[in-house]
Amino acid sequence: MEAPMTASMSSQTPTIFALATGLGRAAIAVMRLSGPQSAFILESLAGSLPAPRYASLRSLRHDGEVLDQALILWLPGPRSYTGEDSAELHLHAGPAIIESVAQALVSLGARPAEPGEFTRRAVQAGRLDLLQAEAIADLVDAETQAQRKQALAQADGVLSTLYQGWSQRLRQVLAQQEALIDFPDEELPAEVEEALLGECRALGHEMSEHLKDERGEITREGLTVVIAGAPNVGKSSLLNALCGHDAAIVTQKAGTTRDAISVDWMLDGIKLRLIDTAGLRETDDEIEAEGIRRAMRHVEKADRVLHLVGPGDDAETLAPDAIRVRTKIDLVPALEGEIGIHTQSPEGIAPLRAILSDVVKTLMNQRAAPPLTRARHRAGLEEARDHLERAMSAPWPEIRGEELRLAMRALGRLTGHVDVEALLDTIFGQFCIGK
Repeated sequence: MEAPMTASMSSQTPTIFALATGLGRAAIAVMRLSGPQSAFILESLAGSLPAPRYASLRSLRHDGEVLDQALILWLPGPRSYTGEDSAELHLHAGPAIIESVAQALVSLGARPAEPGEFTRRAVQAGRLDLLQAEAIADLVDAETQAQRKQALAQADGVLSTLYQGWSQRLRQVLAQQEALIDFPDEELPAEVEEALLGECRALGHEMSEHLKDERGEITREGLTVVIAGAPNVGKSSLLNALCGHDAAIVTQKAGTTRDAISVDWMLDGIKLRLIDTAGLRETDDEIEAEGIRRAMRHVEKADRVLHLVGPGDDAETLAPDAIRVRTKIDLVPALEGEIGIHTQSPEGIAPLRAILSDVVKTLMNQRAAPPLTRARHRAGLEEARDHLERAMSAPWPEIRGEELRLAMRALGRLTGHVDVEALLDTIFGQFCIGK
């Protein structure tokens, strides 16, 4: 068993603690502890350390007072979530117990953790990369089954493996380029540069294809669907019918909706953000005019627009890929190219639901590669691809080498791995330099 750490052995790295379970009425609350004083603190509270990674029932005492009877776990580093010495206290979840244990931890030298600090330490210790850390946050916030599955896959490293594979291939390309620059008199094969440029083209193409895939961002953030059209055409009625409750006020008076109303709705396991907007018309009312301006901004940013038209309405479709929906078809039938609905019964909106379901299936079609999930990933990959493109058109080898280095650095920032030593190992391992 590892020797317990005394208070005098503590380093400058603070020992932190936090609840790993939510607040509220419950049977059990889990308090996590991580840092160099974890063993000392756990031994002070429980009398002695249990065997590593085995739960033990102990009475927790501080200043001569019993705080609780709890299950404790001793998790010595580096085999812990953070890579540091860690512990867990499985307490009874009464607020008074949690508060008294927290006060005892502070008095023994620990401090409350900052948001994300446990996972940040895991990244710094190499237990997780940045992509996996982001997946942990996504898993905690997951609202749908699709979000859960995507976050679990990313936490398991599928996206990291893809990006690290690209980094390794780019490292090989850069090693070849450095050899061409530094050893021009060596008898390197003539096809080295041709192969180098071919691999750059292949990597750039794979990154471009990956950037076209929106599945990950849609799964994580949802699909924004804006309902737009003239006043009193049935926009609010459609919003209520789709989400299944009265989210928007419906009256016969035109212009009831002055500002956008947003409702989250689940369809085929994907979150759709439905936005009901102000009716589009000419108006002298300042408040209504501002609502119309906001409606058009939502239309411009939407993933899909439902352009509602009513009897006698022949307005041009608001956006090129907008779905034109004819409402009140009990009065006027839908025209060719339109979806006809009426909102008085579930059957009346079934055709539109089917169309939206097809949109989701088309956007979420399965591909072999895992999808990127955040704007940070997209920005990093776009930067790496742009550097690759500049490398292929660079007029001098030195500029090409610099562009390749910048591309590799952009990829490395995605996972948090930017390793110069690995590049040197590749250079000296692949070519017989210094023979």
